[in-house]
Amino acid sequence: MSLLEARGLAKRFGGVQAVAGLDLSLAEGEIVGLIGPNGAGKTTAFNLISGFLPADAGEVRLRGRRLAGLKPHAICRLGMARTFQIVRPFPQMTVLDNVKVGALARHPRAAHAVARARAVVERVGLGGREQVVAAALTLAERKRLELARALATEPAVLLLDEVMAGLNPTETETIVRLVDGIHRDGVAILLIEHNMRAVMALSRRIVVLSFGERIAEGPPDVIANHPKVIEAYLGEEYVHAAPA
Repeated sequence: MSLLEARGLAKRFGGVQAVAGLDLSLAEGEIVGLIGPNGAGKTTAFNLISGFLPADAGEVRLRGRRLAGLKPHAICRLGMARTFQIVRPFPQMTVLDNVKVGALARHPRAAHAVARARAVVERVGLGGREQVVAAALTLAERKRLELARALATEPAVLLLDEVMAGLNPTETETIVRLVDGIHRDGVAILLIEHNMRAVMALSRRIVVLSFGERIAEGPPDVIANHPKVIEAYLGEEYVHAAPA
């Protein structure tokens, strides 16, 4: 049985079919990339899986339990956390207090939540910034803060929505190492990312969406050379530029 399983997920916005009959699974300790062009339905799929949007059809199961009708905070307590493409920390709260909000989902006693938050802040490399207000952070630091808030809930499944977007190569490499370390700690990860070098390096399996439909699935080397994926997303330029 998969740790996370989505079957037949569908969502329409007016005349646009954002997600169409999506099947997707994630095993214990697995890391899976979810890629595709802008508007392919990736973030909508995340919103359906994590309870931020109700599905028109289909179902999501976490450890075999149906999640239909559950609010995002209830799903979080069951072991699923996510980040958002546009990071929105509490701007006038400190780094530590932002992460404490996530820790309270698992540790209702304040002292325990603070201890958990401190450990996670150190884990993501913000230990020297824990008393800085979030509004004063750089984009790269806000990305790590977003990751820390999700990680503080102690998830079994972590959904990462473009956690590397807008970062320079050095900052991206730092996030790649951080995500890989979290995965090695036993957290299963579903990763939306446009940085193909990063997603190919991290993912053991990749699912490709186009116009809300899954058009391919497989290991990175297969996906990089899949004709439908090249046509819909990667382009011939990527194939010629990719290292042999």
